[in-house]
Amino acid sequence: MRISIGADHAGYEMKQDLIEFVQRQGHTVHDVGTFEPDKPDDYPDYATLVAEDIRSGKADRGILVCGSGVGVSVAANKYKGIRAGLCHDHYSAHQGVEHDDMNVLVLGARIIGPMMARDSTEAFLNAKFSGEARHVRRLGKIKKIEDAEMR
Repeated sequence: MRISIGADHAGYEMKQDLIEFVQRQGHTVHDVGTFEPDKPDDYPDYATLVAEDIRSGKADRGILVCGSGVGVSVAANKYKGIRAGLCHDHYSAHQGVEHDDMNVLVLGARIIGPMMARDSTEAFLNAKFSGEARHVRRLGKIKKIEDAEMR
């Protein structure tokens, strides 16, 4: 799978660790930055880059990291077709894909440590959307909301 990954200065170290981890799992990684962890930057910029990779087909899924995960999650979900979930545990990371067709995993580097980040990432990457009727129905409702709001 092709994974786009981005982080602001607060998530830089976790991003670097996850790049290695994701590659060891056999996936291709496109690192969209930050490349300067000592320079303050703005998390919406990385949400934009990851969203663009997914929407263009350059990536199948994305991973975003900031201090809490909240800001970058809010920013990513502004893009049509992006379903970003802030997940700090194994269950939410796979369930978000299986039930909600989540395509971006969001992590807070100041909230969880590297082991939980790796575990959540692995669960996210190994999960597949179930396609069950109830989940497809719910996604249809979300897409209607998205289409109405994007006009």
